[in-house]
Amino acid sequence: MAGRNPERSPQGAEGVAATAGRTKSEDYRLMEQVVEPSNMRRAYKRVLKNRGAAGVDRLTVEELKDWLLVHWPSVKAALLEDRYLPRAVRRVDIPKPNGGVRTLGVPTVVDRLIQQALHQVLQPIFEPTFSDGSYGFRPQRSALDAVVKAKEYVAEGKHWVVDIDLEKFFDRVNHDVLMARLAYRVRDGRVLKLIRRFLEAGMMANGVIQPRSEGTPQGGPLSPLLSNILLTDLDRELERRQLKFCRYADDCNIYIGSEGAGQRAMANIRAFLEGHLKLRINEQKSAVARPWKRKFLGYAITIYRQETRV
Repeated sequence: MAGRNPERSPQGAEGVAATAGRTKSEDYRLMEQVVEPSNMRRAYKRVLKNRGAAGVDRLTVEELKDWLLVHWPSVKAALLEDRYLPRAVRRVDIPKPNGGVRTLGVPTVVDRLIQQALHQVLQPIFEPTFSDGSYGFRPQRSALDAVVKAKEYVAEGKHWVVDIDLEKFFDRVNHDVLMARLAYRVRDGRVLKLIRRFLEAGMMANGVIQPRSEGTPQGGPLSPLLSNILLTDLDRELERRQLKFCRYADDCNIYIGSEGAGQRAMANIRAFLEGHLKLRINEQKSAVARPWKRKFLGYAITIYRQETRV
């Protein structure tokens, strides 16, 4: 809102209209849909329900209503006029059960509200484009659905799995690649530039803001949707190769008939990820193996007396 003036000239993917996808004039006015009162009320209720910690400004969910009564008109105007500047996210390190930490970036409660409102407008645009093999962060789909489908593939005789774990995926999302995917269906440059600003907002740790040139921090309502938008390219490549797979966010299992075919698939997908999406496979956590020797989303698939079990 205040501070520096945002760029007004077209920049990269954000500054051009898509040449495919939807063609209605309303597509250029997505920001009006974002700030529409009924959409904002839905977003507000979701933020209240999810609660969560305060961001760098220390404003809490309980204080949000009173804050909005005073400040929402100026926030809305800044969004519509392409002037809104998100705050840095607050770094929170969560210990993992097996050691190490998962780093979350907690947005301010106001930025969470805006991200949620964006999510509600963007999800219906992108949801129809997602693959049937994608299960994470989608309506009416769950991790258990992915495991059940994986069990079906094994029961069909796909007794090898290409278990792919992406290395620090949320930290290494390439902003330019992601924005190009968004621009293919989003025509409102204000929405695109706002998402770019969220991606580049920086992360605060110990009072110091660390700039970000890549990654989409876990912790904001928009990040799961952005991850699916980017990884749809991977899904389409797997479909093009006629491979049977289940993907839940950055955890992808491909079910295949032989070890040799699995090794070839691993090599091809590694090259695709590195060359096309600028992502890397975590070699320590990925493997070509028997499904019953690996766990998928916490479940092990076994074959007992010709019966496939989870």
